[in-house]
Amino acid sequence: MIQIRRAKSEDTEAIWSIFQVVIQTGDTYVYPPDTPREALDKVWLAKTMYTYVAQIEDQILGTYIIKANFPGLGSHVANASYMVASAAHGRGIGTAMGLHSLEEARRLGFRAMQFNLVVSSNSAAVHLWQKIGFSIIGTIPEAFDHQQLGLVDAYVMYRSLKEPA
Repeated sequence: MIQIRRAKSEDTEAIWSIFQVVIQTGDTYVYPPDTPREALDKVWLAKTMYTYVAQIEDQILGTYIIKANFPGLGSHVANASYMVASAAHGRGIGTAMGLHSLEEARRLGFRAMQFNLVVSSNSAAVHLWQKIGFSIIGTIPEAFDHQQLGLVDAYVMYRSLKEPA
C-alpha cells in the first residue's frame, strides 16, 4: 500500500537518490544532469515548498513538491513537481502522488494547479496529468533541450481545484 506524507529531514538522502537519477536522463526536468547535492535544498526542500514522499512499507519510492506558482497576486495557483524512483515505475506511485497533491493543494488553500513546463515527449506524464483532469492550455515551441531528441516543445497544463480529484 502506498503511503504519502510530508517529508522529514531524515528523508533527504532518499529524496536526493531519486532526484539525482531522474535528472541524469535529461529528458523530463530542466535541472542540469550534474546538479550538485547542495542544490536540493533550494529546488526541492526550500521553506517556500511543501515536500512529500511516497513510500511502500519503509521504502521511499517517490517525492513531490507543491509551491505557489507565482508570488503575490498569483499565489492562489499552485505548482507541483513529481519524481518516482526508476525501479518503482508502473506501480501507481505517480498517480497516487498526483491525486494526493490535488487534495493537499486544495487543503492548503490553492484554487488551481498549473504546470509550466511538461515536456511534450514525456507521454507518460502528459497522459497521467490529462487522466486526472489537467488540460493543455498552451504549447511552448522548442522550450526544452532534451538530451537525446534536441529541442522539443513543452506544454503548460492547468487544472481547477474547485472539483474534487
